[in-house]
Amino acid sequence: MNFALTEEQQMIVDTVRSFVETEIYPHEDEVERTGVVPRELGQDIARKCKALGFFGCNFPEEVGGAGLDHTSFTLVERELGRGSMGLTVFFGRPSGILMACNDEQREKYLLPAVKGEKFDALAMTEPDAGSDVRGMKCFARQDGDDWIVNGTKHFISHADIADFVIVFIATGEEDTPRGPKKKITCFLVDRGTPGFEIRKGYNSVSHRGYNNCVLTFDDCRLPSAQILGEVHKGFDVANDWLFATRLTVAATSVGRARRAFDYALNYAAERKQFGKPIGANQGVSFKLADMITEIDAADLLTLSAAWRLDNGLPSNREIASAKVFATEMLARVTDEAIQIFGGMGLMDDLPLARFWRDARVERIWDGTSEIQRHIISRDLLRPLGA
Repeated sequence: MNFALTEEQQMIVDTVRSFVETEIYPHEDEVERTGVVPRELGQDIARKCKALGFFGCNFPEEVGGAGLDHTSFTLVERELGRGSMGLTVFFGRPSGILMACNDEQREKYLLPAVKGEKFDALAMTEPDAGSDVRGMKCFARQDGDDWIVNGTKHFISHADIADFVIVFIATGEEDTPRGPKKKITCFLVDRGTPGFEIRKGYNSVSHRGYNNCVLTFDDCRLPSAQILGEVHKGFDVANDWLFATRLTVAATSVGRARRAFDYALNYAAERKQFGKPIGANQGVSFKLADMITEIDAADLLTLSAAWRLDNGLPSNREIASAKVFATEMLARVTDEAIQIFGGMGLMDDLPLARFWRDARVERIWDGTSEIQRHIISRDLLRPLGA
């Protein structure tokens, strides 16, 4: 077992961390205050990311990406997790699901996305279909070689900056031993398509500047050429994406937790009460010990799951374990960091209150903690016939 980073991986960590500290940190307070990332700033971050050779780094070299393996890309996401998501979204990582594009779609969507010429967003969640994805009501009926779509998607991250959206839509129904289930098809939908609208979503306490949107379809006509993958087989193209996004959430949670911990550690060493640093008191020092232990454990769980993916090993349970542990760890660490700072921890002078608020959503999106525990327990019990 070798836990050391390769020379290339250490270079990736150092480069991305430096980028976040110099290009992201200086703009965070303004984004937090306004909830807006100026278009010019986003374009500047994307341009600098391209100059580093990291734009689309999660894609193979044959399509213009950097060809990073899962472990190396997880390190990228971990370091990006230190910064505001409203800003780091422009450090382009298009959805890996675009690798399912056919030749014509590659020219129109995949290659421009990897080059940073187009931004994508991904839409699955609906008002009545969150964890129960097959309960979606957004429906497409076939009309000759076209599909007519009606329905609504919501909580769609960064669709406000997207040139096209990867949308999962019900296109039929099938009988199963557990009752009828929707057949799902994946479509590529361009901004500006008649009958398709991207609207501002809800105001969120988490990740200001990283906006959610509502998508509406009103007799939106899509040609069959817009189908990604095959009809009724949307989940076939979604599986790898779900692995990748859950790993990303785990990794960014680790990065954000380390940043919060650094604030708490330095403060505990500098802040004096009763004539000595507060870190000299076990009430504080033991908090620090628990925090770093949990952070390191989450880090190892996450990198181990990525390593399993790279080596073709079963990893569904391990990724779920990393996601649930890292996100819940982040909640505990940010809360304890604020406790160490006391009242100052809740003031706008420090980013700790933001870290604390941002942490809350990580246990919900990309599969709730309850869904992750369902995946883990199912993986354990099914081989035993339970």
